[in-house]
Amino acid sequence: MIYHLFEALKDYDIPGQGLMTYLSFRAFAAAVIAMLVALFAGKHIIHRLQKLQIGETIRDLGLEGQLSKKGTPTMGGIIIIVSILAAVLLVCDLTNIYILLLIFTTVWCGGIGFRDDYIKVFKHNKEGMSARTKLVLQMILGLVIGITVWQSNAIVVREKVPSTPGQATVAVQENGEQELTRDTDLHITWKNEDVVKSTKTTIPFVSSHEFDYKGLSPFSGKWGWYFKWLFYVLMIVIVITACSNGTNLTDGMDGLAAGTSAIVGVVLGVLAWLGGNLMDSDYLNIMYIPGSGEIAVFMSAFVGALVGFLWYNSFPAQVFMGDTGSLTIGGIIGVCAVLIRKELLLPLLCGIFFVESLSVLMQRFYFRRTRIKYGEGRRIFKMSPLHHHFQKEGIPALIQKPARAIPEAKIVTRFWIIGIILGVATMALLKVR
Repeated sequence: MIYHLFEALKDYDIPGQGLMTYLSFRAFAAAVIAMLVALFAGKHIIHRLQKLQIGETIRDLGLEGQLSKKGTPTMGGIIIIVSILAAVLLVCDLTNIYILLLIFTTVWCGGIGFRDDYIKVFKHNKEGMSARTKLVLQMILGLVIGITVWQSNAIVVREKVPSTPGQATVAVQENGEQELTRDTDLHITWKNEDVVKSTKTTIPFVSSHEFDYKGLSPFSGKWGWYFKWLFYVLMIVIVITACSNGTNLTDGMDGLAAGTSAIVGVVLGVLAWLGGNLMDSDYLNIMYIPGSGEIAVFMSAFVGALVGFLWYNSFPAQVFMGDTGSLTIGGIIGVCAVLIRKELLLPLLCGIFFVESLSVLMQRFYFRRTRIKYGEGRRIFKMSPLHHHFQKEGIPALIQKPARAIPEAKIVTRFWIIGIILGVATMALLKVR
């Protein structure tokens, strides 16, 4: 709203008005606003949750300090959602298609998670919303995003056009104006006619850094065109659903999901910034996506909200995010990665979420397989998801290390460190051919 107010008053000479035209300033403002809202509003929301007796139901799994968390307010994801939306509505360009999709994602996933937590808390059903219902709703979100990416003329990329050394070329700036430049070396320029609807995405270890989903289509011509978009939309649905559920599984320790998600948010924000900037995308030889730089402002609000939430969620937690927060966080990460064409980098960037989900799948498969074969189920990990494996000791399992249980705070800190390493590695892939 502030952004659009200054835009409406741009003909008047208002001190500081030009600051709102800079993505860097608005990104910083979004992070600060979201953090402050989370800090100040969070205190009142937690008090309200306590007054309504919205406490977490804890099952005794034999984990150290687990039962002491009984009664801790849940549904704290409301703090994250309110903080993000407050900052985004104030400083983001609300006409930008990417921002509209991310706002829709925040509200949609927040609604799914809120409904799930509501059933658990108020209807005393520990299972909450059925897994099938949640999966269908997440897939609907994926379809909405995928079809919008396919059909919207506002979501495009610009093809790279090599120019002759020494040739005068015209480059299109982010504001739509054209700038005359002279190349002294082989250079990549952008032209208005090079704006295209594309199924290309970013992939590491190849010279062009790009992969086109049309390579998966068994057909050419008109049918090939339909099939490449079918594969692309299907991938979008899978990515968004997997991210949302992966974050949900990681939310099992104080500060674990919020901290690791904040790290992922920083990297995605930087990638959005680079991909939405003409010169930076040219220099790094990555896909230029007009308008996607605005996503960096949204992700700044996302990170600010998570950092503010961590003030109350760090060990020992005063509030849990619940599915209201975890499903929202995962949905935002998945949609953001899809919109900036970085979804194939998620297995590395979101390596913690990926391994957590994989540990659950492996544990269930191995348990069922050994129960059929030996008459009793056996385990690979002492407990899944993976973070709980490090809290247990004395449980028969294929993997016994570490032999002694590790304190929760240390496990969370080490997962954060691993998340930082994975984030740095993801950024480094931009220059690996």
